[in-house]
Amino acid sequence: MFGISRVVKRIEEEKSLDQISEPVSKVVSKLTDPDAIKYLLSGSWLGHQLHPMLTDLPIGAWMMASTLDMTGGKKMQPASQRLVALGILSSIPTAMTGASDWADSYGKERRVGMAHILGNVWGTAFQTLSWVARKNDRHKLGAGLSLLGLGFTGSAAYLGGHLTLDMGVGVSHAAFEQRTKKWTDVAAEEDVQEGQLIRVTANKTPVVLTRHKGELRALSATCVHAGGPLDKGRIEGDCIVCPWHHSKFRISDGSPMRGPAAANQPSWEIRAQEGRVLVKAAN
Repeated sequence: MFGISRVVKRIEEEKSLDQISEPVSKVVSKLTDPDAIKYLLSGSWLGHQLHPMLTDLPIGAWMMASTLDMTGGKKMQPASQRLVALGILSSIPTAMTGASDWADSYGKERRVGMAHILGNVWGTAFQTLSWVARKNDRHKLGAGLSLLGLGFTGSAAYLGGHLTLDMGVGVSHAAFEQRTKKWTDVAAEEDVQEGQLIRVTANKTPVVLTRHKGELRALSATCVHAGGPLDKGRIEGDCIVCPWHHSKFRISDGSPMRGPAAANQPSWEIRAQEGRVLVKAAN
């Protein structure tokens, strides 16, 4: 195991981080709880998590600023100062979306996420000091502070990659489902009642069935966000609400209507035939 991997493993097990992360996550959860805010910050409206896209803005701006510091000379000092400012400004929505996603994590994922947050806070702080130094014509000091900030930001980015690629945070839990494209008998029609959720299996894939406004409907039963069982959730309006983190999916097509889920919940074609309910993966 590489040295950096050992450090990350220690972060995963560092329970002292819970003393910081638990109260912070409670505050963030309260602030981001309204449906409209969660929908916006999670990227549910986009069909893709918003935070990973936004991270390119501050990191890219700060890297470009440091590149100009090293290669552009005095004539590029105004440009590098503006890039530092751009990175600071763009870090605000980046942090907001990341905090919203992080608030719905637990255990090891939350600890690594807390370290990720702290690294980014320090990185942004040094970039802010860099901008102040540049504003006061201390460009060499500003350049040094920017490099120091990039060190913290780069470390935080590594932890962000670990969260996604090694721990699976943000990866759709339906990504590897083997959804059959053949009509499959899964239940008796009389068992699917209006407003009720029942779990069935289609070729080893769990599916949740319901009857909504008289129509039979089917979605994959494993929530794309964190694997929650949708059949244990509830129907609210035209949506199924996940029991774990309260993501909402439109019953008719699986569209995410509230975060933290951003991806579509896979929908299934469904029909009744001779008293039986059959499903197959939607095209």
